[in-house]
Amino acid sequence: MASTETEDATARNGEDEDIAPAGSGTDTGARDTAADLAGLEAGLDALESRVVARQPWLRAAAAKALPPVIAIAIVLGLWQLAYHFELKPHYLLPSPVDVFGSLKQKWLEGTLLSFVWTSVSRGALGFVTSVAIGTVLGLIVARVKAVRAAIGPILSGLQSLPSVAWVPAAIIWFGLSDATIYAVVLLGAVPSIANGLVAGVDQISPLYLRAGRTIGATGLTGVRHVLLPAALPGYIAGLKQGWAFSWRSLMAAELIVNAPDLGTGLGQLLEQGRELQDMSWVLAAILLILIVGIGIELLIFAPIERRVLRSRGLLVKS
Repeated sequence: MASTETEDATARNGEDEDIAPAGSGTDTGARDTAADLAGLEAGLDALESRVVARQPWLRAAAAKALPPVIAIAIVLGLWQLAYHFELKPHYLLPSPVDVFGSLKQKWLEGTLLSFVWTSVSRGALGFVTSVAIGTVLGLIVARVKAVRAAIGPILSGLQSLPSVAWVPAAIIWFGLSDATIYAVVLLGAVPSIANGLVAGVDQISPLYLRAGRTIGATGLTGVRHVLLPAALPGYIAGLKQGWAFSWRSLMAAELIVNAPDLGTGLGQLLEQGRELQDMSWVLAAILLILIVGIGIELLIFAPIERRVLRSRGLLVKS
């Protein structure tokens, strides 16, 4: 009996020894797995979060302004060299000083700002109207399959059509009037805005739309609170392209549609320089058109786009 009890105790001790290492190994493995997961999460957080030392605003502004300033200086230097070595006669290729002299003359005459304001006000009104029409049209094309199949390719074709091609038809329809100019602007900008919104809607995850329907966001409510916010990055890109098309269309219309009662915009100013064979005047008008287009892009659309992308985690603040 004693030997039997001794054997049972030995067997129980062996079982305990077998169980104890197994439990201890499981605990160790769980701790190792938890440590690995914590390290992985820390690594992912480090990838998503980017620590950037704050710079003084003056230094940051200088860092952003320096590359464009250098590029402009290089262009002006090459221009001056072309003038100096007479790649073209001076009456065909004036120097930068001559062009800035023409701008200064218009400024002293008090007419320069009126030329700029005439074109900017026309462009702004035409663009706002294009946004209203293009947004509604883009939503319809994006959400109604029959409409998309019918006019989707037409919108793409209209977007690729040069805006100046509409000028003769608009003159016949509306005569030499502001309506002609605005018609050309609308026909140039609306397809770009609509196509941009369609592209933005196509990139929305179906999960967002189903979630919106689940919480009751349908119809116009769903468009306002789900569809448009989700499509905002593509929509902003379409708006930027729409502004570029509207500005180009406006200049094309102003070049051709010229009447005393229409006022003088930058396009008419450019055409007047051509009629007078004054290349300094022509280049000054081109320079103003370029400055206005770039200025509106940098002051209005670029900050909006950065804010939208940053709010969605697609752009890291630096």
